[in-house]
Amino acid sequence: MTSSPLPDPRVRPAVAAAPGGVGLVDRYGRTATDLRVSLTDRCNLRCSYCMPPEGLDWLPKVEVLTDDEIARLVRIGVEQLGIREVRFTGGEPLLRPGLVGIVAAATALRPRPEVSLTTNAIGLARVAPALAEAGLDRINVSLDTLDRDRFKQLTHRDRLDDVLAGLAAAQRAGLTPVKVNAVLMRGMNEADAVPLLDFCLEQGYQLRFIEQMPLDAHHAWTRGEMVTAEDILERLSAAHTLTPDTEARGSAPAERWLVDGGPGTVGVIASVTRSFCGTCDRTRLTADGQIRNCLFAREESDLRTAMRDGASDEELADRWRIATLGKLPGHGIDDPSFLQPSRPMSAIGG
Repeated sequence: MTSSPLPDPRVRPAVAAAPGGVGLVDRYGRTATDLRVSLTDRCNLRCSYCMPPEGLDWLPKVEVLTDDEIARLVRIGVEQLGIREVRFTGGEPLLRPGLVGIVAAATALRPRPEVSLTTNAIGLARVAPALAEAGLDRINVSLDTLDRDRFKQLTHRDRLDDVLAGLAAAQRAGLTPVKVNAVLMRGMNEADAVPLLDFCLEQGYQLRFIEQMPLDAHHAWTRGEMVTAEDILERLSAAHTLTPDTEARGSAPAERWLVDGGPGTVGVIASVTRSFCGTCDRTRLTADGQIRNCLFAREESDLRTAMRDGASDEELADRWRIATLGKLPGHGIDDPSFLQPSRPMSAIGG
């Protein structure tokens, strides 16, 4: 049984911040130290909660940041703006030809950030050793079912074996802890909750369930059809005893539970029903060089154009600081005026 509900979100009091300061501080006292960098909007799966089976209109190559441009902006973030964690995302980042070099450039920075990767793991079995050699610290893998037919139904691709091979290769390469991210969709893969947890406990992976968010390309998301955190916990509690993990959560998005007394854990990221906006420490860079303060933001700040027009590192850093000031106190999904972002998740980057 679960022993307590998820915690209420908190918003810190407003404090002043200005261009030229040390870090990325918003008007509500939150400091962004975690940078999510989308390397491409392209993907080789077609997950139902992300994009249609036929795919999307991809960004023109000329609009996508080059490897050197990505490396420069990450360096500015680390050296001038206090970024301590960098996670490369997509789309599918393994489709980026220069991925290993981009990772190596990030891990060579001083102070060295923690560098991780979120991937669907297709092709990871081949490249995991090179990523480890480049200094990558760990891997997050998206996997929503262990059933081959449901995997094909959810992703429109028969690639489950490739994902499982990628997971195993990441663990062998020392890219640990290997985390597995799963999204449950009502009427499709709810029954996979317990099998996924049992599989991850057996293999030594850390499982995180994520509530489905309104970031699908076809805007079909509805809150009434979403599998909530409480739904997930109820399913898991039918097979396992869950007790709250006493380790401090900090700014981590997942609320964690010990499974059957531990040491194994499971996490739930209740992005919609129990938001954690008050402790958010993230800033996002899209593949085409736009700064986003929130997954659900409807405004972006363009660094690519300024960079290509000759802006100095200091000027780019100040633009980033100014962009951070516009961050809202929360994502506003419960507000009647909420509008889903025009970009889908694949174009924003997780």
